[in-house]
Amino acid sequence: MKLTGGQVVAKALKDYGVEYVAGVPGHGIWALFDAFLQEGSEIPFIQVMHEQSAVHMADGYFRASGKPMACSTSVGPGAANTIIGLATAYCDSTAVFYVSGSPQTYMQGHGTMQELERQQDNAFPRITEQVTKRAWQAQSTTALPTIMHRAFNEMLTGRPGPVHVEVPMDVQVEAADVTIHPLEKRMPLGVAHPDPRAIQAAVDLLLGARRPVIVAGGGAITANASAELTALAERIGAAVSITWNGKGAIAEDNELFIGAVGQTGTTCGNKITASADVVISVGCRFTDWSASSYAKGVSFSFPPSKLIHIDLDPREIGKTYPTEVGIVSDAKIALEQILAAIPAEDGQKLRARNADFHADVAQAKADWRALVEPRESSRETPFTSQRPLVALRKVLPRDGIVVVGSGNTQGSVKQSFPVYLPRTHLTSGSYSPMGWAVPAAMGAKLACPDQKVVAIVGDGDFMMSLPEMGTAVMNGINVVFLVLNNQGYMSIRGGQRKFMGRHVASEFNRHAGNGEPYSADIAASARAFGLEAWKVEKDDDLERALQAALDTEGPTLVEVIVSRDAAGPFATGWWDFPSPAYYEKEQEAYAEMRAKEQMF
Repeated sequence: MKLTGGQVVAKALKDYGVEYVAGVPGHGIWALFDAFLQEGSEIPFIQVMHEQSAVHMADGYFRASGKPMACSTSVGPGAANTIIGLATAYCDSTAVFYVSGSPQTYMQGHGTMQELERQQDNAFPRITEQVTKRAWQAQSTTALPTIMHRAFNEMLTGRPGPVHVEVPMDVQVEAADVTIHPLEKRMPLGVAHPDPRAIQAAVDLLLGARRPVIVAGGGAITANASAELTALAERIGAAVSITWNGKGAIAEDNELFIGAVGQTGTTCGNKITASADVVISVGCRFTDWSASSYAKGVSFSFPPSKLIHIDLDPREIGKTYPTEVGIVSDAKIALEQILAAIPAEDGQKLRARNADFHADVAQAKADWRALVEPRESSRETPFTSQRPLVALRKVLPRDGIVVVGSGNTQGSVKQSFPVYLPRTHLTSGSYSPMGWAVPAAMGAKLACPDQKVVAIVGDGDFMMSLPEMGTAVMNGINVVFLVLNNQGYMSIRGGQRKFMGRHVASEFNRHAGNGEPYSADIAASARAFGLEAWKVEKDDDLERALQAALDTEGPTLVEVIVSRDAAGPFATGWWDFPSPAYYEKEQEAYAEMRAKEQMF
């Protein structure tokens, strides 16, 4: 059929199952946008207020559903605004399809249409190459069908990730006789299976384990491996700890769940995982946050602990820690095969033999509850950041989705908000930008319209995507925005105080006057955009406001005033942040922990 380049992109997206496109219009892309209105390629378009939010929205959509969403921007500044979103998706291995415009092919190299051309002509894709799995530049309409199916193949196979397709302005409008290639004819069938020798080696190791621990990373969620992970844990009596993106891989009311591992993990998560004799890592990259900056004995103890490392990406095997058994495979299939190789009766023997280990797990969990419970049950105001989370958990359905921003809020949710199903806790666990959660929550709601969705953010995080309240109202996206307002970047303030003994620029204060705290009236701001909103400062109002927000048809906001000084999560692990040489006291404490770090 005869199609313009814009129609090729739009029709391929529709044929390949994309249900929404988000973005901001501009001179360099409006011909492609027009194609979304053409018969046969109609896709609903979500107009956002900032291009970065378009990528975050598509990111949240994929995390909630496992299906890709598209985003699109013009050229120049509009395109450059996507980089943080693409980097977030790239670091967390989430699939996003990004299409942008570019100057006409016959004008490239002359600085037209906001072109970057001093180092290379039309150099913007050189930037996206670093934050995508692959970037393409279409030089003709006839080239686009092949680019489209290759982009989807790259985006969805192996380790998922974002891709970028750039379509010059003249290619968007020029028509040619083309064929949209059926995607099912261009994608591999099935998933990567493990080497049987690796499975047997893992089974042999597990049968001898006295203190087995499974660490669930984001790869366990992406592979839909939660059922198999839980079944293996129950078969052999392995405790289960999680990373940020692994939260939800096992129901947190399962007796084998021990909480998160790492700098803002739980005391029991770190203690039990560090004392394991065998660790099974499932889709975990061992970042500094999850591995306590590699201080031996804090979160992990390799060696003497032995590592079974399951990952789809062979580059992750052995990258940070030596492995006893490295398994390159889809996580679901690898766990299925390990489980099948351990008969139920052998599992019963293991659990009985390791009764002392299970007693240690129970005691460690009780110790953690004794530490965190006073903050969770506190009725003081301003609130601890844990108290609103307890209230939300009481009113949110078990399958409700929480989309969590960065900073203290992120750590507090990890520690104090239990989740029970995969893909019901979404957070940017690696790149961790502020401004991610609000649009990502809207993407999650578009993907899962029948589930309640709550974005949980601090006020500093929320301010970076405040204009997207308009996007929620214009498009009727029914998300609850829970803003924990502590009047500043308290995560940063806490770190500055710990590592330098003082802080700078991390509070919102009136510097021209007496330094009193400053805050916008966030609830009033939300009302100005057209949301229903509540501002909560009394404990008696907390659950009522949250329930009312969940029951309201349309987007809503609940602003909760939380304490600056009791607002953060517990720092249960270690995070390597050096202090300046002139802080001798802080340097001394830092040096003690730094000496424990072990980089292989």
